[in-house]
Amino acid sequence: MKKTRFSEAQIIGILRQAEGGVPVPDLCREHGMSSA
Repeated sequence: MKKTRFSEAQIIGILRQAEGGVPVPDLCREHGMSSA
């Protein structure tokens, strides 16, 4: 099984920020992930 870079709690937090109106490109840059 592949080890994920982010924990489940971190992913949920990032998704909640996106739902709250934070632009996705900004979130990706902040957390070091691709926008894909």
